[in-house]
Amino acid sequence: MEFNSDYWENRYLEETTRWDLGTVSPPIKEYIDQLENKELRIAIPGGGNSYEAEYLFKNDFTNVSVIDIAASPLENIQHRIPGFPKDRLIQEDFFNLDMTFDLVIEQTFFCALHPNLRSAYAKKIHSLLATEGKIVGLLFDAPLYEDHPPFGGNKKEYQKLFTPYFDIEIMETATNSIESRAGRELFIKMLKK
Repeated sequence: MEFNSDYWENRYLEETTRWDLGTVSPPIKEYIDQLENKELRIAIPGGGNSYEAEYLFKNDFTNVSVIDIAASPLENIQHRIPGFPKDRLIQEDFFNLDMTFDLVIEQTFFCALHPNLRSAYAKKIHSLLATEGKIVGLLFDAPLYEDHPPFGGNKKEYQKLFTPYFDIEIMETATNSIESRAGRELFIKMLKK
């Protein structure tokens, strides 16, 4: 099965995106709450309905981009947050992006990619980040599915994958996940090498 724009568009139209929390994830909210620079160039790849982008926007962050291969979630954001800049809702294949960011927020995009794309993901995130750029967010620390998203993984696997590109500052079990994900999410904060 190819996880292309048609696949994801259908998932959103059929409302079969069970990973969508309907709100900002608590560990990411806590991280955002301590950020002081409201002008950071922030990307949320594979952002879907991106409640993180909504939270950032409502807290006066001025340079937030949501990237998704499907149109529906970007349209949902525009309807939900009419003031969100349309040029920051980018319908594009993540691997084709040619932009620079200070911070990438990872929230269920990594687990949506087939595992054979994970090395390319790490390399691409590295190329998108400015000097001293960071990737922050959550990765599933559980096996999950092998034939369809969300795909799981574990800390040891992720350390091996990201270490060539990033200094791993934090990769630990999240302490404030929602109940259904408690003990199954790793909070990550990694600095571009």
